[in-house]
Amino acid sequence: MTKIEIFDSTLRDGAQGEGISFSVGDKLSIVQTLDAFGVDYIEAGNPGSNPKDIEFFHRVKEMTLQSARLCAFGSTCRKGTAPQDDPNVLSLLSADTSSVVIFGKTWDLHVTQVLGTTLTENLRLVADTVRYCKAQGREVIFDAEHFFDGYHNNPAYAMQVLAAAHDAGADALCLCDTNGGTLPDDIRLAVVKVCATFPGTRVGIHCHNDAGCGVASSLLAVGAGAVQVQGTFTGIGERCGNADLSTIIPALKLKMGLDCKGDLPNLRHTANKLSELCNLPLFSGKPYVGTSAFAHKGGMHIDGVSKVSRSFEHVPPEAVGNERRFLMSEVSGRTTVLAKLATLAPEMNKDSPEVAEMVKTLKEMEHEGFQFEAADASFELMVLRTLKRYTPHFTLSMYRISGEYPFPDGEQSASAMLSVQVDGRQETTAAMGNGPVHALDTALRKALSVFYPELNKVRLTDYKVRVLTGRAATASTVRVLIESSDGETSWTTVGVSTDIIAASWQALTDSIEYILHKKEVPVPCL
Repeated sequence: MTKIEIFDSTLRDGAQGEGISFSVGDKLSIVQTLDAFGVDYIEAGNPGSNPKDIEFFHRVKEMTLQSARLCAFGSTCRKGTAPQDDPNVLSLLSADTSSVVIFGKTWDLHVTQVLGTTLTENLRLVADTVRYCKAQGREVIFDAEHFFDGYHNNPAYAMQVLAAAHDAGADALCLCDTNGGTLPDDIRLAVVKVCATFPGTRVGIHCHNDAGCGVASSLLAVGAGAVQVQGTFTGIGERCGNADLSTIIPALKLKMGLDCKGDLPNLRHTANKLSELCNLPLFSGKPYVGTSAFAHKGGMHIDGVSKVSRSFEHVPPEAVGNERRFLMSEVSGRTTVLAKLATLAPEMNKDSPEVAEMVKTLKEMEHEGFQFEAADASFELMVLRTLKRYTPHFTLSMYRISGEYPFPDGEQSASAMLSVQVDGRQETTAAMGNGPVHALDTALRKALSVFYPELNKVRLTDYKVRVLTGRAATASTVRVLIESSDGETSWTTVGVSTDIIAASWQALTDSIEYILHKKEVPVPCL
């Protein structure tokens, strides 16, 4: 069976996405994470482009990779220059990676109007740079930039560029849909042509997602003969992003039955960790790895998947490190609650009085404005309280918040003081914050970290407020949803009140109580 190579460009193409900024430490952690998952190649950036990448390539040499090969990335030499005299080519080689990625122009429009040279000179740039890097003992992957636009506009010339790289010794030819606008079937037809023209050559595919087809185009390219797939693990990248490897890898393995590297049971964990390092939330609806990927709300769906999982799930969630979720709402009945209780209280059945009580409590709370569909953690705590299987880890004695304007230091506008008790011991503390909720959150964590230092890893990642009815104007009931993370998992809690601070406090305390219970952290002894 032909092995499909997985080539991750999170550190290079991903770093070009809006809002992405990696520190050197982030880059090293991303390398470690991708290597642990098991990709074949990690494209690590252009060593001559900025001081940060220079430092990264110096420090990454100290790492021992178990699976991946690190690649430095750079362009062909400049027009009118020999590669051995080009500072960018020399810096590319100075990174001392065993593999290098050289990108060159294949679209005649780019050659003449962007690069500002002749078609013949461009062929020389490609051939000379590839040949020179091969002579230095490197594996060379040639990225044919804008290949599909070039192939559409001037197919003969686009193929000439590939031939120039191939004849100069390139180990792989990667076809790039750099603008991301080529439709999947056009991708497939072009890949078929390239594979037929260069038999025995490793052909790769590099798709952007500007037409929403990055994953589909990549899979069709593999079906047409490509043996290397480039992308970013969570789909981040320039403009609309790159082909999403967290979707492509399970599709290759589970759908197409192909051989490629990647620890599938670790897929979701890897996607979550990389999202944390990117400081971006992982889209809940992302295939395979999103929190909603195996979430069921409709009663018929829940009943079906409870009896035969594949009736409403295309792959087993555990195959990709995910888990099945049953969403709770005001339309939930006993079947839904029982399905949700399967892991919390498997001994329960439809005739258990506790189940009836939970259904009643659920409907009453949702009538008040609570929403457990998106707040699994609060629902789980509600269940544990109903079953009397839960002991609070702390109790609130008091809190007081205040705000002032203008802001005294130009940023922190509020302060909070609170006092909590843990197993009879009192802890009182205060904190400043960018608003009352931030100040209260900071003060709570500060107080509890005395007893539970593991809470230092927990942080609030999202905070949403919704006014449930506008009839009472500023006295309206509000619902607060808080998402928290400890860097490994994420969970959501909910609070409802006519007082936004009180609603926030409910969600905040549930967030802390949930993770302490989940980690089985006991109340500290005197």
